[in-house]
Amino acid sequence: MMKSSDDNSDIKNLLKKALTEEINSPEVYMKGIDYSYYYEEE
Repeated sequence: MMKSSDDNSDIKNLLKKALTEEINSPEVYMKGIDYSYYYEEE
């Protein structure tokens, strides 16, 4: 985060790897719901 104030390319690359183009995929949708329950348990 400290580096990103000068050069945000590192943070952009990190976010690009985490995002998907498959926004209409039922499998991706359900996986997101599953992960949300996982975080609530901790």
